[in-house]
Amino acid sequence: MKHHIFLLLLFVFSVASSAQHVLNPVTVKTSLTDIAKGEAVISFETKISPGWHVYSVEDMNGPTQAAITVETIKGAQLIGTLKPTTTPQKQYEEMFASEVFYFEDHAVFQQKVRFLGGHYELTGYFTYGACNNESCTPPTDEDFSFSGDYIVNDRPTEATGSTPVTVVADSDTLSLGNNETGMNEQDTVASTDTPAWTQPNEDYSALLWLFLLGFAGGLVALFTPCVWPVIPLTVSFFMKRGAGGRKGVQAALLYGVSIVIIYVTLGLAITAAFGASALNDLATNAFFNILFFLMLLMFGISFIGGFDLSLPSSWAGKVDNKATQATGFLSIFLMAFTLVLVSFSCTGPIIGFLLVEVVTSNIAGPIVGMLGFSLALALPFTVFALFPGWLKSAPKSGSWMQIVKITLGYIEIGFSLKFLSVADLTYGWGILPRTLFIAFWIVLAIGLVLQLLLQFRNAVKLRLTLCILAACFAAYLIPGLWGAPVKAVSAFVPPMPETGRIISDFEEGLALAEKEGKRAFIDFTGYGCVNCRKMEATVFQDPRVKETLDKGYITIRLHVDDKTALEAPVRVEQNGKSRTLRTIGDKWSHLQATRYGAQTQPFYVITDAKGTMLAPARSYDEDAEAFLNWLE
Repeated sequence: MKHHIFLLLLFVFSVASSAQHVLNPVTVKTSLTDIAKGEAVISFETKISPGWHVYSVEDMNGPTQAAITVETIKGAQLIGTLKPTTTPQKQYEEMFASEVFYFEDHAVFQQKVRFLGGHYELTGYFTYGACNNESCTPPTDEDFSFSGDYIVNDRPTEATGSTPVTVVADSDTLSLGNNETGMNEQDTVASTDTPAWTQPNEDYSALLWLFLLGFAGGLVALFTPCVWPVIPLTVSFFMKRGAGGRKGVQAALLYGVSIVIIYVTLGLAITAAFGASALNDLATNAFFNILFFLMLLMFGISFIGGFDLSLPSSWAGKVDNKATQATGFLSIFLMAFTLVLVSFSCTGPIIGFLLVEVVTSNIAGPIVGMLGFSLALALPFTVFALFPGWLKSAPKSGSWMQIVKITLGYIEIGFSLKFLSVADLTYGWGILPRTLFIAFWIVLAIGLVLQLLLQFRNAVKLRLTLCILAACFAAYLIPGLWGAPVKAVSAFVPPMPETGRIISDFEEGLALAEKEGKRAFIDFTGYGCVNCRKMEATVFQDPRVKETLDKGYITIRLHVDDKTALEAPVRVEQNGKSRTLRTIGDKWSHLQATRYGAQTQPFYVITDAKGTMLAPARSYDEDAEAFLNWLE
């Protein structure tokens, strides 16, 4: 009897486990709600199963962020971008080397629209990604379609002539399957009140990091030939101007404050110019990554002596003349502005590099980064004005400043390749593979050593220290040319190439398995799947697992978030509802759901050459021994 009870419990547990794979953990309700004359919001209300979370709209260098795609828009226009109405949670994810933003239990995303009068049509789809601690769903699209007539200076009306406040989409587009969330498909999602368009609270630890990054950039800028020699001259001028008393100290303090004001204003201007939505897209946008690559490459070449990068001298001359004619704070402010202009050839590349980093990290990044940079740059003017005697012990100007400048140039060129690599991986050009990337870095390190040894004779300690560090770095990278992981720089270099024979097409993989008389190992994965990367870095690197897969299986790796467009969209039925397959990833996620009853990744299946499962599927589990036993 006990034996039968155990088998019954095992059966129930198996069914429950299978159900967990089949059911989508997220349900979505879509609605169009009038909020003011001529304006409305499209709302996507998500109910999230316990233990799962849905990612927000921020760029996260990996996970699938919430997004809206409008395929048809007539008689209306979008206002702003898709935004959550509540603040997401934030967590640093080491696998992606970035923070991720997500919601649990419940989230509402809204897109504001303006009606232009007359008949309107809005069709498209809402995309989201969901994960728990073990697996992720593929990027999921939720279609929406709204149409009707909107009379100018009146309420919106449906084509039928009724005048509802809320127009709700057809029920087919409202839910992803089960109705256990308690969402009534005729419920109004958003209220008629104007929603609170909230921005996520900035993570103070991230802002502190950006501030420290900016401060470090300002300290580095101090030790360049354009800034350091100016410090004693400027401080001496202020002290003489105030006869060495309180007025001189006040003038130096105002000078430092002016520097802060100028650079923080620059940060504000950049944030205002791009806007929050654009800044969130920069990190993975191919165009901006190429622009950043070219900008940093140009700055780096100028630092190592390729050409002189400076603003027109007439600008500094005009500002300096104004400073001479002015009095009081305006005179001091214009003197600080003159310093900013004449030092651009040294500070410009550092500011450019800094802005690339802070702009792609946080909406407040340009302001916070420039605050840190300007404080570091203004600090010595204030300190030496307060303690003039310290000037005597400060390092004297010399060739060591040029050494610092050249070293920074090589570093900037090296980092520029990171942005070219991002664009290369995004579009699949294949112009900068991992080995070529590493080779470029080795050449840059060797180039720095040669230039420092051949061009300079002074500053022996600094020069030799930098040469030794660069040589050690090049030596560390060399094994990477032959496949070594070089983990210390894994966040910057392209990912390691796949080992063994990996097929990326289901039908092609099964045909090859039949031809060679092998079984098929199907790996449903995703570019934005954290646990997929963990499995690849641990279990799949086990020599016994690799050998077993190579000898007995044809490995078929299918990325469910592959954004490559199909030749034409395909309409299919899935879980009792209609779905449009638009990308290669949609095709593989549909295959996984309909053929193998799962929608999460990682998900591993062993099949015969016909695609029939030969064993229960496996998911995330870093036990290499158990995985090997399953394969065997």
